[in-house]
Amino acid sequence: MRTEFAKLLKTLRKNHADFDETLLRKAYRVANAAHKGQTRLSGEPYINHCIAVARILAQLDLDEITIAAGLLHDVIEDTDMSQKELQNEFGEEIASLVDGVTKISAIHMPTEVLTQEERQARNLRKMLVATAKDVRVILIKLADRLHNMRTLGFLPPDKIKSISRETLDIYVSLANRLGIARWKWELEDHAFHHLHPGEYKKMAQLVAMKRREREAWLSETIHFLDRRLAEAEVEARVIGRPKHLYSIYQKMAHQGKDFDEVMDVLAVRIVTQTVAACYNALGVVHHVWPPVPGRFKDYIAMPKINMYQSIHTTVMQANGQPLEIQIRTEDMDRTAREGIAAHWSYKEGQEKDDKKLDSQLRWLRQMYEWVQDAHAPGEVLETVRREVGMSDVYVFTPKGEVKELSAGATPLDFAYAVHSDVGHRCIGARVNGRMVPLRYHLQTGDVVEILTSRSQTPHRDWLDIVVSGRARTRIRQRLRELGELEPLESTDKKDEPPAPKPRQPSRVGVRQVDEATRHKLLRVDGMKHVNAQFAKCCEPMPGHAIIGYATKDPGITIHRADCKNFVNTQRDPGRIIEASWEGDDSSSIGVRVTLGQRPNVLADITNAMRPMNLSITHAQYSPGDNGVNFFDFIFEAPDTNSLDRVARTLRMVPGVKDVKTLPVEHLAKRK
Repeated sequence: MRTEFAKLLKTLRKNHADFDETLLRKAYRVANAAHKGQTRLSGEPYINHCIAVARILAQLDLDEITIAAGLLHDVIEDTDMSQKELQNEFGEEIASLVDGVTKISAIHMPTEVLTQEERQARNLRKMLVATAKDVRVILIKLADRLHNMRTLGFLPPDKIKSISRETLDIYVSLANRLGIARWKWELEDHAFHHLHPGEYKKMAQLVAMKRREREAWLSETIHFLDRRLAEAEVEARVIGRPKHLYSIYQKMAHQGKDFDEVMDVLAVRIVTQTVAACYNALGVVHHVWPPVPGRFKDYIAMPKINMYQSIHTTVMQANGQPLEIQIRTEDMDRTAREGIAAHWSYKEGQEKDDKKLDSQLRWLRQMYEWVQDAHAPGEVLETVRREVGMSDVYVFTPKGEVKELSAGATPLDFAYAVHSDVGHRCIGARVNGRMVPLRYHLQTGDVVEILTSRSQTPHRDWLDIVVSGRARTRIRQRLRELGELEPLESTDKKDEPPAPKPRQPSRVGVRQVDEATRHKLLRVDGMKHVNAQFAKCCEPMPGHAIIGYATKDPGITIHRADCKNFVNTQRDPGRIIEASWEGDDSSSIGVRVTLGQRPNVLADITNAMRPMNLSITHAQYSPGDNGVNFFDFIFEAPDTNSLDRVARTLRMVPGVKDVKTLPVEHLAKRK
C-alpha cells in the first residue's frame, strides 16, 4: 500500500513541484483507516483502488484537491465516515466532491425493482446533478470507472457484461464529450475486450502481426517528414499515431472494410509550436504528396464542441499508400488528450476567463435540464447518447457565424440553437438561398436563415423533427405552457444544479416574415406572383399546409388546410385550388446507374449520396450481362437542380459507367 502511495507522490512531484503533500498524506491516512479490513474481489486491500483512482487523476495533471477527493471518493459510501466528519477533517470543497461522487452511485430504491435501463437513467440524472455543480465530480467518477474496468475480471460474467455495456454507452461518450481522449480509448478497449472477447483476441493478434511491418514504414515516413519540415524551417515534431483496437473494429464494421484495408493506412501526427506553423506544415505536406479529395478537415478554424482542434488531411504517397496526417500545436495536442482537464482553472486557485471551459460547464448544466425533461428511461439514455455523441455538422448564419449541431440536425434545431424564442416562432428556413422543409437534414457548410412569425407556436409533431436535447426540451416546455402537454412531476429542488444564465435573443440569421415575404413564398398551382390574399380566420404561414379558394375579389384566398372556418363551410369543389410554399414542392425522379464489376462500388455510391440529403423512396440492384450491372432508385427532388447534382456526383464514383433518368412508373413497377 505504501509502495502504491509512493508511486502517486512520484507522479505528483513530476507534474507539480509545489503540490500540497501534507494534504495528500492526510487524505491517504484517513482513507486507509476508514477502509481498513476491506478487500476487493481480487483479494487486494480496498485502499489500493482509491490510490489507483488518485493516480489516474494525477496523470491528468489535476489539482491536489481533486486528487485528495479521489483518495477519499468511497469513504462516505463504503465506510462509517459521514459527510459531516469528512467536512470537519478536510473542509467543504473536498467533502462536496466526495458527496457528489457518492450520490451518483446511491439509488434509494431496491435494485430488483428497477430494470437496468431504469438504473442507468437514475444514475445519469444523479451524475448530471452532481457534475453540473462541479465538473470535477465527473472526472473522479470517470477515473473510478477506468480503474474498475482495468480490474473487472474478478466479477461474475453477467455483471462484467452489464458494466461493460454501460461503460461503452455512457462513460465512453462522456469522456469523448469532455475531450479526454486517453480515457476514452482505454475505456473503449476494455469494454470491447469484455463484450466481444473473441473479436478482441483476433484483432490483437492481427495488430501484433502487422506491428513490425508498420513500424518500419512509419519510421521511414517520420524521418522523411522531419527532413522536409526542417528544410522549410517549420519547427515541429512528427510522431506515429496509435490505432486502438476498438476503433479498428468499428471501422471494419461500419465501413465494410477488412483488416488489411484499415491497417494499411499509415497515420502520423505533426505537432508544432504555433498555429501559423500548423498551416506552414500543411503546405509542406501537400507539396510533397497530393491530398485525397474530400479527406480534409480544418478543426483549428472550426473547433469541435469538445474543444478538439487539429487539421486532418489524407495524402497519397508515391507508392500508392494513403497516409493520414493530423497537424496541431502543443497546446492543442494536450487538449486533445486531456480535454476539459487541460483547461481546468481551479489548478491556479482562481477562476479565469476561459470560453472553452465555460462552454463545457454550460453544456453540463443544460444537459441536466434536457434529461430531466425526458420521461421513459429509454428516452433518457437516448437523449444522453445523442448529446454526448460527437457533433459533426457545421453550418453558418448569413453573416458567417458558425453553429455546430448534431448529425441529422434540422432547421428547427438550428433555430433553437440561436434562441428559444426563435425556435418557438420558426415557420420556415432558407438553406443556401432556397426554401427547405423543416425536416431537411442540414449539412456541413450550409448557410441557414430562419423565418419567424409572431403568431407561430410549436407543434407536437416538432418533437419528431428535432434531434437535439435543447430543442426537444424547449418545445415541451412551451407545449406545457400552452396546455398541450401534461406538466412535469415536481423534482427535489435542493438537488438541482445552478440554472444556466439566460442568453439574450440573437437576431443573426433570423428574419421576421412580413406580408411581402409571405407573397414571395406562396405558390398557387405551382405558379409564383399570383394575386391572392391570406385568410384572417387562420393566418396561414410558411410551414402550414395550405389550400386556395377562388373568389370574385381579389381572386384567390389562402387558408390553412385545417382551417375550421374553411372546412366547416360549404364550398364549391370546382373553385378549390392547390397551394403551397416555396420549398414544400417536390417531385419524384427515377435514376439508373450503370456499374462495372468492382468491389465495394455500392458502398461507395451510398457514401457519395449520403451528404446530398436525398429522400430515397425506392432502390434496387440488378445484375446484368457481360460484367455490367444496374442500380435503380427513386428520390424526391426538392428543386430542378437536384438531378444534375446527383448525376455529377455519381459519375465521379469509380466503377460508374453511366447515369440517366428513367420514368418513375417504370421503376415503381419493379418494386
